Amino acid sequence: MHLLLAIAPVLLGSVLGEDGSRGWLRYAPAADGCESQQVPSAIVALSSTKISPVYIAGQELQNGLKSILGKIVDVTTTGVSDLSAIVVGTVDAYIATYGTVTGVDELEDDGYMLSTDEDSVVILGRNERGVLYGAFEYLSQVARNNITSGRHISNPQAPIRWTNEWDNMDGSIERGYGGASNFFRGGYVVDNTTRAAEYARLLASVGINGVIINNVNANATLLSDRNVEGLGRLADAMRPYGVQLGISLNFASPNATLGTFDPLDPKVDAWWANITDQIYRKVPDMAGYLIKANSEGQPGPLTYNRTLADGANMFARAVQPHGGVVMFRAFVYDNHISYANWTSDRANAQLEFFQHLDGKFDDNVVVQIKYGPIDFQVREAPSPLFAALHNTSTAIELQVTPEYLGQNCHFVYLAPLWKEILDFDLRAENKSSKIKDIVTGQRFKRPLGGYAGVPGAGTNATWLGSHMAMSNLYAYGKLAWDASLSSEDILQDWTRLSFGPDQVVLDTITDISMKSWPAYEKYSGNLGVQTLTDILYTHFGPNPASQDNNGWGQWLRAGNVTIGMDRTIENGTGNAGNYPPEIAEIYDDIDRTPDNLLLWFHHVPYTQRLKSTNETVIQHFYNAHYEGAASAQAFHRQWETLKGKIDDERFEHQLFRQTYQAGHSLVWRDSITQYFYNLSRIADEMGRVGNHPHRIEAESMKLEGYKSYVINPFHAASGFTAIVTTSNVTAGTATTEVPFESGTYDVAVNYYDLFNGTSSYRLEIGNQTVGVWKGDNEKKLGHEPSRYLDGHTATRITFRGVAVQKGDMVRITGQPDGIEPAPLDYVSFLPPGIVD
Repeated sequence: MHLLLAIAPVLLGSVLGEDGSRGWLRYAPAADGCESQQVPSAIVALSSTKISPVYIAGQELQNGLKSILGKIVDVTTTGVSDLSAIVVGTVDAYIATYGTVTGVDELEDDGYMLSTDEDSVVILGRNERGVLYGAFEYLSQVARNNITSGRHISNPQAPIRWTNEWDNMDGSIERGYGGASNFFRGGYVVDNTTRAAEYARLLASVGINGVIINNVNANATLLSDRNVEGLGRLADAMRPYGVQLGISLNFASPNATLGTFDPLDPKVDAWWANITDQIYRKVPDMAGYLIKANSEGQPGPLTYNRTLADGANMFARAVQPHGGVVMFRAFVYDNHISYANWTSDRANAQLEFFQHLDGKFDDNVVVQIKYGPIDFQVREAPSPLFAALHNTSTAIELQVTPEYLGQNCHFVYLAPLWKEILDFDLRAENKSSKIKDIVTGQRFKRPLGGYAGVPGAGTNATWLGSHMAMSNLYAYGKLAWDASLSSEDILQDWTRLSFGPDQVVLDTITDISMKSWPAYEKYSGNLGVQTLTDILYTHFGPNPASQDNNGWGQWLRAGNVTIGMDRTIENGTGNAGNYPPEIAEIYDDIDRTPDNLLLWFHHVPYTQRLKSTNETVIQHFYNAHYEGAASAQAFHRQWETLKGKIDDERFEHQLFRQTYQAGHSLVWRDSITQYFYNLSRIADEMGRVGNHPHRIEAESMKLEGYKSYVINPFHAASGFTAIVTTSNVTAGTATTEVPFESGTYDVAVNYYDLFNGTSSYRLEIGNQTVGVWKGDNEKKLGHEPSRYLDGHTATRITFRGVAVQKGDMVRITGQPDGIEPAPLDYVSFLPPGIVD
C-alpha cells in the first residue's frame, strides 16, 4: 500500500536544522515520489483512560499522520462502523466493542496484530502495551512508505527487554557520553519528569518494556522517603508508554540501620521486605531490582560466606508478592588476581561463581550475563556461562554506550557484534544452543529471560551524544524483540526514519556503519587480544601496557617474544574447557581456533602465522592498524558527500565526530604499532612503523616559550616527545622552515587537548594565517578524556589545500590556559591522497 501526500512535497536537504531530540520518531513530512493511497479517515482508540498505552497509541497515530502526511485524523474512543478507520485496542476491548475477531490466537503478552487493507487498519494487542507497539510499527511503515498489506502478528521473543541506565544520584552518568542524568539531580529524583516521559516514548517505539534508572554501583540514599516519592513520579511519567521502572540496589543498604547486611539474617530479610513494600506502594507496577554484588569493591553476600544465590533470593522473596523480577549480574570477579600465576584468569570468574548454583535461584531471579567473560571488549569469545545454567533463567547484557569502543566519539555500529554473539551456537549437550535461544528461555525451557542494554542516555539533545550512535539504541530494541532480524535491515530502517529516503544517504550511512566495527577492531585490537585501551583510566585512548602486570585480569601477556592468553586446558588457565565439549575442542586446539580469537585462547610467538592470511601475528598487527585507520579516513570523506542531503545542524555535528575519529584513529594506529615494534623489535615489512616522512616533530623546531616534554606512555607521541609552554600564562612559539617541495598540501597539526583547559593556537605559513583553533574538545566530545598528555587527549586538526613554498616560515603559536600548556606533537605536510 502506498500513501497519499496531503501536503506539498518537502525537498530533501531543504529542511530546517534538527537537534536529534526526536531520534527516529521524527515523523518527517513525506518526501516527493510517494504514490497516493488514502489512509483511513478516523482513529478509534478503545480506551478513554489518558494514561493507558492504548489512548497514547491513538494520540501517537494522530500526531504521526498529521506530521508525515499533513492529514488531520480525528480520534474517538467509541467504536464506529460507517467510516474507514484505524482501530487500536486490546483483543478483549475489540471483542467487547465489535463482537468478534479472528486470527489472534497466536498473540502473546506484549505482542500485536497489525491488519491493513485499503479501507481499514486494525492494531490489536494481547495487552495494552502490545497495542502501542503495533501503533509504532504502523507509523514506522508509514514514515518509510512501506506499509505491508494483510495481517501480521509479531510477538517479542523474550519477556524482559530492559535498559540498565548508569545514572548517579548527583546527576552524572557513569560511562555516559550524552550529558547529565534524565532522572537525578543533586542527590534526588528530578522534579520535572518530562524528559523521562520522552525517553520512555523513544524506548517503547522499539519494544523496550523496562528501565533500571540508576547505576549498578548503587547508592543507598535512593531509598530515602523523598526519593521513593520521586520514583513514583518517574513511574507515572513512563507508565503511559508501557515502560516499567526498576532500580539498582546497594547490597549493604540495611547496614546503617541494622549493623549488618547478612542475607540470611531475618532482620535483614524483613528490612528489605519492608522497604520493598514501601516502594511498591508508590510504584505498584515496578519491574523489579538489579543487583551488582561482590564485584569491583561492591558489597554482597560473600562478605558473610553466603552464596550469591542466597543474596539474590533475599531480594526475590521481597518482590515476589508484587510480581517483581530480580536481575542479578554475573559480573562477579576478584580484581586483585595474581599476574604471576599463569593459571589465573578473570575469564573463568563467571563460571566459578555461578555454575555450582544452577537451580538454586528462585524462579523470579534472572542471572544477567555480559556477552563475553571480560568486559564489553571489541571482540570476546562468548561467555560459557550461557551454556552452563540449564535450570536458571538468564539474560544477556549488551552495552549500547561503547565504553571500550570509542565512547561515541568514534562511531561503531554494534548490531553486527551483537548478532555474532546471539547467533553463536554453544552446543550444550551436543544440541543446538544458540545464545539467542538460551536467553529467551526457549533452549532450557525457562520462564523468564531476555535482554539488558546499557545505553547511557542523558540530557544531550542527541540522547547519546552522537546522532549516528542512536542506531545502536534502535538496533538494541529491535534485536531484543527479534534477534533473527538482519543488522543491515535494522540499520536501513533506522536511516530512513532518521535521515529520510534519499538513496545516497541510505547507501553512504549503510556503508560507513557496516564497516565501522571491523575498522575499529583493526585499529584498536586484533586477533582476540581485546581493546588495547587504558584499562586503568578512561578506557578511551590507546595504552596496551596498562593491561598487564596488574590484578584486573584484562591481560595481554605481551612480552618481547610472545603474546596472548594461554586459556588451553592442559597448559593454560583451562578456560577453553569451560565450554561444552564440541566448542572446547575447537578453542583448545590452536589449529582450529579462528584467527580472530587466536590471542584470546593461545599464547604464541609474534612470528606465529595466521591460517587465514599467512601473515605473522606482528605483521598482522601492523597491517590491520594501518587498514583500520585508512577506513576511518574514508568514513570522514564519505560523510562529507552528504552535505545538502541532510539538515546542516546534524550534518555538521556528525562531521565534527567523523573528523575527530579520522584523526584519533591515526593516534591509535601509531601508538599500538610503535608499542609492539618496541616490544618485539620486529620491523614492519612495509617500512611504515616509526617512519613518517611528511612530519616535522614539534621538539625539533625552534622553541620560544616552549620546552620539550617526554610523553607517558611513550607511544602516545610521535617520536615519544611533545612540547609544552614553559608557563601556564605566557604564549609559546615553535618555528621552522618548510623542507618540502613547493605545492599544495593538507597541513595537519597534532596536539593534546586536556580536560579543564582551553588553549588557543595559531598556525602561520609564510605570510598567511592558515588557521586558528582552541583546545576545547571537552565541550564537544561529551566526556572527560584525560587530564594528561597521553593517547586519550592526542588529537589532530587539518587545514586542506594550503599552498606553500619550500623555505616558507612555519610558526605555531600556543596560548596556554589552566592546566593545559598548549601542547604540540607534530605538524604534517600531506600531498594529495597521502594520509600520513
